[in-house]
Amino acid sequence: MRAIPLTLTAVAAALLLTACDSGGGGSASGKSGDACEIGGVSVQVGSASVAPAAGDTGEVPVSITNSSATCTLDHFPGVTLHQDGLAPKLGPQQGAKAQKLRLAKGDSASFTITYVRGKDGDAKALKAKSMNVTLPGTDVTENFPWRYGPIAGTSGKGEPNASVTAFQSAGD
Repeated sequence: MRAIPLTLTAVAAALLLTACDSGGGGSASGKSGDACEIGGVSVQVGSASVAPAAGDTGEVPVSITNSSATCTLDHFPGVTLHQDGLAPKLGPQQGAKAQKLRLAKGDSASFTITYVRGKDGDAKALKAKSMNVTLPGTDVTENFPWRYGPIAGTSGKGEPNASVTAFQSAGD
């Protein structure tokens, strides 16, 4: 009598496993699964809390609003700073843990770029002119001007003292 329920359970489990996506996914468009993509979502850089002097910390908020079908933000945002041939990518803020967020049409999320202002004329400081933002699972970028002053270097030019936070749900 117990063989039938166990057999049905095993068959159901096998069917569920074969229905799962088995790989790293991605598609010819450079988009992975239902990842949110610039164009389907709008990206805006908000009013920054600019670091006023060398050694001070500044924050630049970035918001994402979905204007298309439900999509997912799964990992950290990509932010690359640009200065005359240098293009360092910012890493996640120390201790930050990425969370998976699903955005329905009209939903918003945000993240913050945190940086330490560099000293004018410091050889290690990065004088970024612009930044590119990329959402996880895609390779589409949007470019924004960097208007927040030089960024302190950690150990050399091209290694800015800056990071990104994880995505957070915005609104109610």
